[in-house]
Amino acid sequence: MRQEKAENLWTSATRKIPPLAKATRIEGAPGVGEDSIGGLAEAQEEVLTYACAMTSPDVYEQWGTFPPSGLLLIGQPGAGKTLLARALATRAETAFVHLQVPRLALEIVHHGGKVGEVLDEWSNVLTDMPPTTVFFHELEFFQAEEIGGRRTDLPIGPIMDFLGELTDRAVATDHILLVGSTSHPDTLRPAFVQPGRFERVVEVTPTVPDDIVAALRIHARAAEKRAGKTLFEAVDWTDVVSRFREPTTGDWILLMHAVLRRKARVECGAEPVPPVSTEDLVREVDLYRRTRQRLPQRTPGGTYL
Repeated sequence: MRQEKAENLWTSATRKIPPLAKATRIEGAPGVGEDSIGGLAEAQEEVLTYACAMTSPDVYEQWGTFPPSGLLLIGQPGAGKTLLARALATRAETAFVHLQVPRLALEIVHHGGKVGEVLDEWSNVLTDMPPTTVFFHELEFFQAEEIGGRRTDLPIGPIMDFLGELTDRAVATDHILLVGSTSHPDTLRPAFVQPGRFERVVEVTPTVPDDIVAALRIHARAAEKRAGKTLFEAVDWTDVVSRFREPTTGDWILLMHAVLRRKARVECGAEPVPPVSTEDLVREVDLYRRTRQRLPQRTPGGTYL
């Protein structure tokens, strides 16, 4: 019931405001358990403990303190920041609103003069929502890959003021958990991490190879569950990952799926197809390395889902 209410409220409210509609999406119940996350033990502990701010707020009072106003997750694209935020919403039993800050910045520029309407609707819908985790994805918006990298043409100051106001209104709503992320912490504006905003910083950095191997095993099991059969031989995941340290967790998961797709294409030709082997994965890694050399250099990272 709460899930349906959250989704209906958010959809109805954002339909009136195109910038919010285009830059946000909602999950009434994300359903991301701890067993969906490979490694990241320290980051998991801190992020998931933040759920107490919603489920057991009196715990902080018993220790003479108070929950942080918001968490900021820092790390490369594909490291697991979004996954951790969704896991937090699951632990706290809240809805999850994913706000893509770079997209919102562009939409606000394209819909000039609508900032007041967006802020008013933002406040109204947050007040009406059931308990919700709001995730500001990529606060350092002007360098985000999603909008083509560094964008010096954007009015950085006014957009920052607008985002600060969005943040402040979320913090002021007592049934909202606030989480942000950035892949560029070195250039993030200090205004975002001042007390009362994203005041607690959590580093999300997978260890190589252990955390990446743990994530690959999770996704391999999920693929086999979808297929209803064994898809992998006794793969030496540690050996595969140790050969190439550049990809992030998200990249590795995409590489694994590239191998599975290759197997699917072969099966379309009615040929016998053996399970995925260590050698299959190593060949895909070599292909990835060669093709990456032909493309413009970018920040590494796929999306760790």
